[in-house]
Amino acid sequence: MVQARTLMIQGTASGVGKSMLVTLLCRLLSARGYTVAPFKGQNLTSLIEQVPGGYLARAQIIQARAAGVAPHPLMNPLALKPLPEGQVEVFLGGRCLGVMGWAEYQEQVFPRARERIKAALAELAARYEFIVIEGAGSPVEINLRETDLANLYVARLADPSVFLVADIDRGGAFAALVGTLALMEEDERRRVRGLIINKFHGEK
Repeated sequence: MVQARTLMIQGTASGVGKSMLVTLLCRLLSARGYTVAPFKGQNLTSLIEQVPGGYLARAQIIQARAAGVAPHPLMNPLALKPLPEGQVEVFLGGRCLGVMGWAEYQEQVFPRARERIKAALAELAARYEFIVIEGAGSPVEINLRETDLANLYVARLADPSVFLVADIDRGGAFAALVGTLALMEEDERRRVRGLIINKFHGEK
């Protein structure tokens, strides 16, 4: 489906540095003369801002600026802003759909979100030479596999070269990498081109 060249940063957990690495890759590829767009299919974040065309997670705004392009809701078609008592404020295609619980989201938004993510990725692929994709959390949360729109679903659509990131600062980085690879399906594991151990400290 996707015509542009694609890279994807997946992580062993939240907070391992995916957003920063995507930002750096956007800057690097842009500096090499490519037209580049960031992409995150689904983002769970309290940092959502208005841009021309609608609403967008702040991480993708920063990544777009690093790529030297205007931020656009296509770069994050589904954003969920967490609220108290299990509620979320839902932004789909840059539009606010309101506040809802998980059951309401699953019934009213989830099927539409799949199609919106697919369409947004296709539109970006027609405009840019490179798409740098950010996953969310871990791609192998077994209890969330059927509803994961940020990792496995996008990877199937884009067929990217995947780089898996672990944070050595929190400990357990090697086990997290090996465990994540072990829990992937064979077709998912084949996409992994390299492992990144992030956040080293101390002497070189």
